[in-house]
Amino acid sequence: MPTTYRIAVIPGDGTGPEVVAEGIKALNALGPKCDLQFEFVSFDLGGEAYLKDGTLLPDTVIQDLRSTDAIYLGAIGHPDVKPGILEREILLRLRFELDLYINLRPVVLLPGAYTPIKDKKPEDIDFLVVRENTEGFYAGSGGFLRKGTEDEVAVQDSVNTFKGVDRCIRFAFEACRRRDREKKLTLVAKTNVLTFESDLWERRFRAVAKEYPDITTDYQHVDACCMWMVKNPEIYDVIVTNNMFGDIITDIGAIIQGGLGIAAGGNIHPESVSMFEPIGGSAPKYTGKDVINPIAAISAAQMMLDHLGETRAADLLFRAVRKVVAEDLESMDAGRMGMGTRAVGDKVAETVSLLDA
Repeated sequence: MPTTYRIAVIPGDGTGPEVVAEGIKALNALGPKCDLQFEFVSFDLGGEAYLKDGTLLPDTVIQDLRSTDAIYLGAIGHPDVKPGILEREILLRLRFELDLYINLRPVVLLPGAYTPIKDKKPEDIDFLVVRENTEGFYAGSGGFLRKGTEDEVAVQDSVNTFKGVDRCIRFAFEACRRRDREKKLTLVAKTNVLTFESDLWERRFRAVAKEYPDITTDYQHVDACCMWMVKNPEIYDVIVTNNMFGDIITDIGAIIQGGLGIAAGGNIHPESVSMFEPIGGSAPKYTGKDVINPIAAISAAQMMLDHLGETRAADLLFRAVRKVVAEDLESMDAGRMGMGTRAVGDKVAETVSLLDA
């Protein structure tokens, strides 16, 4: 009997439904090869639903999502909705309600993908960023004083708890050990300025490191990290950092690995339902044109398989993506791939069927 997974699908806005469809196509192609079966349950969340009847993220939907094995997200973002509403009431609420406390971002340059860094090859850009995902500035602590006047004060607090920092750091050490490459974990913070927050991060990092004698540890200020990611990305194996710094450096990572068309991420709770998505956003100007690159969404599906413990299927899909990027696509950019969105999905599915499982 095949193993069956119940997958919540949030196609979302803009090009989200288009790229998710190609990810589902790839997953269905994997089924017969790896003795898997997928039950997809769709949820209508995003800008269109909000504009139609004010729906954001009902409590009943959160309960339904908890009952699934994983969540597959296309994109949330609509040009007719004021910035901050969908992000705060859907994306951030999903992270907080489901306690998706790890944002996991592989930065991998595949053969055939373009990097703007001169003379860097796939073997030079292959690392993992572990970003804390539910605390920091994104916790929403702060407020205004005398708002709307010339004496206005705006305060945004970065909230860092022992529990939140500790579990993120422990996840990063475990990920570094499982990755089994350089076995080097780099903490990125700002100890010389953000003295309280960074002190907690550094103390927990040093304390937990004693439990992992096989892992080499390193520290960098976030500004130095931004510089070295561009100059010498090969020095990284796994990076662990707070929410804000992780948000910034993973965008650098996306560009050096080939752009938003290939970058995928996971919002992880190691013992519960987790969510996987392409990181490029809804890209509304490309909606319905069959030009958006679905590789990032397909890679997000590959991350989902790996998280579910289906390592054989995840490896097969990764090899298929790698082969298509190297041999069939002219570019990772929308409209420049040499084929349309659906054709790319077809090619990945075909390649899955031809490779040895």
